[in-house]
Amino acid sequence: MNDSDQTPLLSHLSSTPLMVIVMGVSGCGKTTVAQSLASQLGIQSLDADDFHSETNKAHMASGLPLTDDMRLPWVKTLRAHLEALSRTHKSCTLAFSGLRKEHRDLLRISEANVRFLHLHGSKELILARMKTREDHFMPTSLLDSQFAALEAPNEHDIIPLDIDQPLNQLVENALIQLKQSL
Repeated sequence: MNDSDQTPLLSHLSSTPLMVIVMGVSGCGKTTVAQSLASQLGIQSLDADDFHSETNKAHMASGLPLTDDMRLPWVKTLRAHLEALSRTHKSCTLAFSGLRKEHRDLLRISEANVRFLHLHGSKELILARMKTREDHFMPTSLLDSQFAALEAPNEHDIIPLDIDQPLNQLVENALIQLKQSL
């Protein structure tokens, strides 16, 4: 995508903050895509994993999935951070699992244009990617629980993106879809 293709999207950012939430199960590439989009758009990139409590990280690292009760304070913290950014007219991307509709709803703040990019792919592809990661607290043994916890994302502001494509093509498709949705 060239600069002239991004101009309408970027000019829209100046009036209302854009919160692009890149969602999907662990290992689908949320952080990589969120960082690439942020770089293309010239905005901040956040990773929801950085907002987890040490207790939650240790729980997952031990091979146990989080419960909804464990996730809720984390999601509320994310919401507060997005609201704070929005009040200062700052846009961002956020890598966030978004497994539960209730949690996605909590991040739909009224002060910003919120769009979700749902990265999806086969369990086999995602497992292969997870096996190549280093120094990540989420073990591959929790992938099944991630798929089980994922409530079908069919809300109006969710853009599905198949991850079985090169990163540059995935990011370009994401930018095109975002532009069309705004």
